[in-house]
Amino acid sequence: MTDAERQVAYSPSSCTGGTFAPFIAEYETRSENARQRFERSGPPLREIRYGTGPSQTVDLVCPEGADGATPLVVFIHGGYWQLLSKSESLFAAPDCIDNGLAFAAVDYTLAPAATLDEIVTECRQALSALLAACPDAGIDSERIVVCGSSAGGHLSAMVGLGTDDGWRPAAVGLLSGVFELEPLIGTDINTKVGIDLPVAKRNSPMLAELAGFPSALIAWGDIETEEFKLQSRAFGHLLSGQGTPVSLLEVADRNHFDVVLDLCTPRTPLGDAMLHLVASTDTSTETSTETPTETR
Repeated sequence: MTDAERQVAYSPSSCTGGTFAPFIAEYETRSENARQRFERSGPPLREIRYGTGPSQTVDLVCPEGADGATPLVVFIHGGYWQLLSKSESLFAAPDCIDNGLAFAAVDYTLAPAATLDEIVTECRQALSALLAACPDAGIDSERIVVCGSSAGGHLSAMVGLGTDDGWRPAAVGLLSGVFELEPLIGTDINTKVGIDLPVAKRNSPMLAELAGFPSALIAWGDIETEEFKLQSRAFGHLLSGQGTPVSLLEVADRNHFDVVLDLCTPRTPLGDAMLHLVASTDTSTETSTETPTETR
C-alpha cells in the first residue's frame, strides 16, 4: 500500500463517518458515572503511583468484603499513544466490581512528551506497582488479566511479553490492537509518536519471542478496517502456533471505538468472553484450552 492507502487503512474513524468524538464522550460519561458511584457508595478508588510524572498513576478499585484474594482486570487505554487517559477509562469498573473482580485503569505519559519505548516501559512499571500492591489490596497476584483497546491492545501485548523483572499476567485481552507497527510509518498517525523502523521492530509483538506468552482473548468489532482485522487474526494465529491458548472474537454491530464498552458486561459477547478469560485463570478449576477458532 501507499502511505495514503495505509493512512486510511489504519484510521478507525474511516468506518464511523470520519468521527470518533461521540465515543470519547461515552467513555467520559460512563467513567464519570462510575467515579460518582464509588464516591457515593463505595468501594473507594485508590490511586497508586509508579513514578514521579503527573500521568504515572493507576486508579484501583476492589470489591468490599471479598472472600479470599480477588482477581484483577487491568485496563490500558488507547488513543494511538497520544490521546485519552485513565479519567476516561473507568467505564468497565462497575461491571467488574459487580462480578467480584478488582479493576485498575492505567495512565501513562502521552506522545510526543514520551517516546513509544518510554510508554511501554511506563505500562510495565505500572503493572509492577500493582503487583506490589496486591497483598494489601486483597488481590490474587496469580490472577491478573491485562487488557486494552487499540493502542492499549498493543501496550497490553507488550506487557504480556513480560515486565523488566520477568513477571507476566495470567492472561491478556487484546481489543482492536496493532501488533506490527511498521505500517504506521509514513502516515499522519505517526506525526506525534515518531516511530522509525528500529522502534517499530522492537515494539511489535508480532516480531517478538512469544514463548510463554499468556492466554489471550483477541477481539475486534465487525465495523473495522480490514487491516485492523488482519492484524488481530494474524497475531492470534501466530500465538496459537507457539502453543498459547487463544480465542478470537469478532463482535457484530460494534466498531473500533464502541466494542470496548462491553468489556466485562455480562450477557454480551465480549463481556462473557472476558469473564470466561478471568475465570480460566483460576488454577484450582480445570478449564478447557481455547483454539484460535473465530467466533462472532
